[in-house]
Amino acid sequence: MSLSLYQAHIPLMLQMLGSLAGMCDKVAAHCVDRKIDPQALLTARLFPNMYSLQKQIQVSTDWARTTASMLSGVEVQKPAHEEKTFDELRARIAATVSFVKSIDPAKIDAAEGREITWSTSANTRVMLGEDFALHQAMPQFFFHVTTAYAILRHNGVDLAKRDFMGDVPRVKFI
Repeated sequence: MSLSLYQAHIPLMLQMLGSLAGMCDKVAAHCVDRKIDPQALLTARLFPNMYSLQKQIQVSTDWARTTASMLSGVEVQKPAHEEKTFDELRARIAATVSFVKSIDPAKIDAAEGREITWSTSANTRVMLGEDFALHQAMPQFFFHVTTAYAILRHNGVDLAKRDFMGDVPRVKFI
């Protein structure tokens, strides 16, 4: 079985974006049930020099957009990080899902073997499309999704592995 670049990355990112949206729902309900100020969890961190929950979710969506954009050759969309509520974060996730779904899978598949160039604050980097997706984009994306989950679990939000996994496509329950 062979997978195209699109098949190996985009559906998985969409699945995890769905899990992030579900986590936003659960943490919002948790705040209501426990009478917790949502800002306490939006600004929660695992360690002082790490991003807050709010920023972890924003950066997760940035990586999903950046991956789809850079692989497809579409201009990278970088929405401002202005969300201050769980509803606003959920809307950001929904907009990201919509954007990623709008990208032609053939354009992403065409990135295999094509050089991807991007700049960081420290330098400019060049990788082949498949290497960018496998060794840069996916680890970055999963780091931020996982850290968002860890912040919520650390703060007592009732989440389980199924919340992290989200809706797994093509699973048959018997």
